[in-house]
Amino acid sequence: MDFGVVLQTNPPAWRTVGLAKQAEEHGFDYVWTFDSHLLWQEPYVIYSAILAETRRVIVGPMVTNPSTRDWTVTASVFATLNEMYGNRTVCGIGRGDSAVRVLNDKPATLKDVRDATHVIRELANCRSVEVNGATLQFPWARTSELEVWVAAYGPLALKTTGEVGDGYILQLADVDIARWMIGAVRQAAEEAGRDPDAITFCVAAPAYVGSEDQLEHMRDQCRWFGGMVGNHVADIVARYGKDGEDAGGTAIPQALTDYIAGREGYDYNQHGQAGNTHAAFVPDEIVDRFCILGTPEQHVARLEELRAIGVDQFAVYLQHDNKEETMRVYGESIIPQVRDHVTAKA
Repeated sequence: MDFGVVLQTNPPAWRTVGLAKQAEEHGFDYVWTFDSHLLWQEPYVIYSAILAETRRVIVGPMVTNPSTRDWTVTASVFATLNEMYGNRTVCGIGRGDSAVRVLNDKPATLKDVRDATHVIRELANCRSVEVNGATLQFPWARTSELEVWVAAYGPLALKTTGEVGDGYILQLADVDIARWMIGAVRQAAEEAGRDPDAITFCVAAPAYVGSEDQLEHMRDQCRWFGGMVGNHVADIVARYGKDGEDAGGTAIPQALTDYIAGREGYDYNQHGQAGNTHAAFVPDEIVDRFCILGTPEQHVARLEELRAIGVDQFAVYLQHDNKEETMRVYGESIIPQVRDHVTAKA
């Protein structure tokens, strides 16, 4: 299993770069950031600094969207970073949440996600692509390689992911829900004639390491995540109904829909912030299921469960008050236990 961290690009930018460097020093493989250009600083500028200051980690957005940036510009950014720093980027993409809703816009259609994935991937892999009736290709890109991973929750989005994604990003660490969603992506890939084993499965969620007597504090620091996921769940319920009656016969997991009954709104000015004022509706049970909280042993146990159902990467959301210590404990006590072990002499 690979490991990543997910950062917000809060000022100063060098703080983000510093955290990325620490992540690499502690053995993490990926550094992801939010991509919401009004709420936080521009991530792609910061990626260039991270790549210049590190040697191994792969960087990318979790996640960008087809609406706020021209697809060819997004491809150009990735291809340029790859040509400069040697293919150390990945593109996470979804329909969009904070980046579009702050603009009073709506998430992109799945058709746009599908088409943008194709355009970005072809151009950033030095291939030609048809856009608006024109055949386009970067004449300066020679070595760039890029994978596009799709973030999804709903049945049709999962189907799209299986059909076009190089990877799948699931933003919650509940084992039962992850099993259902990974299965849906794999089935869609098979039905589309693709090899499901070629898809990378990434689970991303807050992780907080602490003792049992710190559980209440850990929950309060990570409760925001249930509110953020609730935005997407609310869209699913509005589209398919609570029981998923319009989802082509696919029942949406009840654990994913029940908890939003008390949701009364969302303030994007507090998006992704610990201690925000609009996540009180999220019960402790959901925090415990969606996040990984507790002792190193408890983290290892959940990660082993996720690995057993096919998860290839766990990405740690670090939007809490214990960023550096979480990375340190992961690097020293958790990652070594979950990675495949290789002996010098068999």
